[in-house]
Amino acid sequence: MNVGVARKWVFPIIRILIFLAIAGALVKIAFFGDSQPVSDAASPAGQIVEPQVPVTIGTIKNDVTLRGTVAADDAVEIKATLAGQVRAVMVSQGQYVDTGTEILTLRADVMNPDGTSYVDYETVVSPTAGVLSSFTALAGQTFAVGDDVGKVAPPTFHVSGPIAPEQQYRLLNQPTEAQVTITGGPAPFSCTGLTIAAPVAGADPGAAPGSPTVRCAVPVDMTVFAGLSAELTLAGGVATDVLTIPTTAVEGSSQTGNVFFVLPDGATESRPITLGINDGVNVEVLGGLAEGDMILQFIPGAAAPVDGPLPGQCIDDGKGNTVCG
Repeated sequence: MNVGVARKWVFPIIRILIFLAIAGALVKIAFFGDSQPVSDAASPAGQIVEPQVPVTIGTIKNDVTLRGTVAADDAVEIKATLAGQVRAVMVSQGQYVDTGTEILTLRADVMNPDGTSYVDYETVVSPTAGVLSSFTALAGQTFAVGDDVGKVAPPTFHVSGPIAPEQQYRLLNQPTEAQVTITGGPAPFSCTGLTIAAPVAGADPGAAPGSPTVRCAVPVDMTVFAGLSAELTLAGGVATDVLTIPTTAVEGSSQTGNVFFVLPDGATESRPITLGINDGVNVEVLGGLAEGDMILQFIPGAAAPVDGPLPGQCIDDGKGNTVCG
């Protein structure tokens, strides 16, 4: 084939075939697009699965840790024991007195049933040892029975701090002492005579409701100062080798609760359980579950757990550190 024929017939035909192939491809794309469904990237491809945890064997140490403050014990009132007139004063304000120290003498004229009278004397003594922080009685002054004639400030201290009402569920068996750590002070020591007192309803109608208060006595041989910050640790018991689950998995935190048990087919059902002590993170299971049972880690629809301790509460961060709110 000579060059002239190729240029005149062959090359034009090849170009026409190429153009036809391109045109056919464009027509297919325009009118006969890919019939395979296109997945929507915005649509979830998987199924959301609620986190699950097994019932395990562990140890629960139920220590409640609170923040508190060192304070001097309240002054003790000295009461008049006779309605009469002061005849003699034996002490002065600011003086240190022992228990039983004579404070003053009262004189009273007492009438007998037959109309006669006699003179009675009564010596008022200090109810405790300490400093006379308030004392202004004068000779000739009169008092009724029960009147305050002065106050004695004892040289003793206590540690007190608020406890959240819900934390008292962890102290159903109330301890009698606490371990106290003074900020910048001596080694931790035992604080005895522990009490938990709640505000008395109606005692002060105008006051805002407050939290219960934990209080214990500082040993007399321990050197402390009023105003120091302290940390109180109340031992609520230890349970070893017991069934445990996270507190987030339970509706309820004391005595009884409900968990969402995972069935073999993946469905869940609410089951009642019996609870023991808890450490704020895990809780002891006394009945209703067995080791290895699977439950939901979080109660469906429950509020998200608080990240950190509540105000006035201290917790262990799992690394040996105490974090207080």
